[in-house]
Order: sequence, then structure tokens, then C-alpha cells
Amino acid sequence: MNEASTLHTLFEGFAILLGLTLGSFWNVCIARLPERRSLWPRSGCPTCGQAIGWYDNIPVVSWVLLGRSCRVCSAPISPSYPLIELMGGLIGWLLYRRILPSPELLDGAHLTAWWVYMAFAGCLIVATYSDIRHRIIPDETSLYAIPFALVATGLLDVVDYQAWPAPGWRQGVWGAALGGGFLGAVGLAARYVYGPDALGMGDIKLVGMIGAVLGALPGILIVLLVASLIGAVGGLMGTLLYRRRVYPPFAPALALASLAYLLLGDLWVPRLLPGLSHYFIG
Repeated sequence: MNEASTLHTLFEGFAILLGLTLGSFWNVCIARLPERRSLWPRSGCPTCGQAIGWYDNIPVVSWVLLGRSCRVCSAPISPSYPLIELMGGLIGWLLYRRILPSPELLDGAHLTAWWVYMAFAGCLIVATYSDIRHRIIPDETSLYAIPFALVATGLLDVVDYQAWPAPGWRQGVWGAALGGGFLGAVGLAARYVYGPDALGMGDIKLVGMIGAVLGALPGILIVLLVASLIGAVGGLMGTLLYRRRVYPPFAPALALASLAYLLLGDLWVPRLLPGLSHYFIG
């Protein structure tokens, strides 16, 4: 293994470790943002309130070593915490393999893209879990994230990142406008037909953020199509299970469709929709 390959493998390990660490931060966001609490100070046990030391806050490892319970009060620690951390590590690795598949691509532009899309994935994960648990999508992961998303897509233009998906800042602006505006119109129509539970404003703001990152064409259109199919299947299954009309949270479907598009969209979308092939890089 030459020096370039060794460095590439080393950075791959860093991507996993950083993903685990970001997953720990996502846990803090999930716990606090829906309740409008500050992300500072440091985390504490939700049962006894005791601040958690750094040695008890090592992603996944601390949960195992503590026997899945608080060191002070022995209250059980939810397995959702290490699961989110493991998800962060997995996404970090998948994005690294997607953005930097070979040592020749290990440069500032591609590393910048990794950070941009990890932040995007973090917004999706926090929005998803919050929507499932509280039926709330924090504005910090949707509306307030839109200007940062547009700056990030512009930054990728500045560093000359031209690989997938790299829509560019203009497509980002159109994606935010088309995503938020189109789904906003659909949401108003759905509320008129099905009632206020059909589609929430949080979903509309989240789609605007997704459009700002993935662009308008074909990005947000494909994401909306796939997410709608996922949501329809989920709603049908819920209706059959509970024998009444069910409106499942939409953020999980949006997140799944967005991550699938981000990681593999240039491979599967042209095969499903050949007419959109000219929108893809390469």
C-alpha cells in the first residue's frame, strides 16, 4: 500500500470516528431542539440531572461500559442514543466512500463536500427522529438551515467540487423555492381535502431545505416523488393495521429519499427515468 492509499484509509477511519461523534451531537439536538432548549451546557442524565463527564460520553463505548444505565442513579439509558451514534458513523463512512472513492480524490474540495453533506444528513436525522417522537420538525433543521444550505452549495462552487450531486448555488435557490413553494401549495390543498393533519408546515420547510442542498432538477422532484411513494405505502399499512385513516410522519420518508438520492441517485434515477439522464454529472 503506497502513501496515498494509506492516507486515504486513515481519513476513512477519521470519517467513521467523526460520524460517531456527530451522531452524539445529533442526540443532543434530538433531545433539546423539539423542547426549545439550548444546546448548551453539556449533557446530563434526563432522570437525575447529573452532568455527564467526558469519559461517560464516548459514542457507543460509554453506553456499553456503563451497562446501559446512568453511573449516578442507575436509570436505564435508551438504546436510541448508541443507535443514532452508529447511524452517524455509518453515514460518515458511506459518504466518504461515495465522495472520495479513490486516493486521487483526497483533496480540499472533496473533504469540504463530505462536511457539507454530513451536516445535511444530520439535519435529516434530527428532523426524522423529532417528527417520529414529537410530531415536530425543529426550524433549526429546516427553515433556519436554508440560508446555511445555500451558502454551503455556493462554497462547493468556490472550491470547484464538480462531482455528484453538486447542483450549484443557482439550483439550490431554485430547489428551495420550488420545494417549499410546490409542497406548500400541495399542503394547502391536502388540508382543505383531508383536514389539518394531512401535511404540516414543518414538512414544507424541510423540503425547502432539502431543495437548497440537492437542487431543483432533478433533485427535489425525485425526492418528493420517492418520499410520496414511501409515505403512501406507510399510510396504507397504518390504515390497514389500525382500521382508520393514518397520516404517518413525513420527515422519515423525505430523509430516506434524500439520502438514497445523495448516495446513489446518479445510478438509479437515470435507469428509472431515462429522460432525466442529461441532468446528471458524468
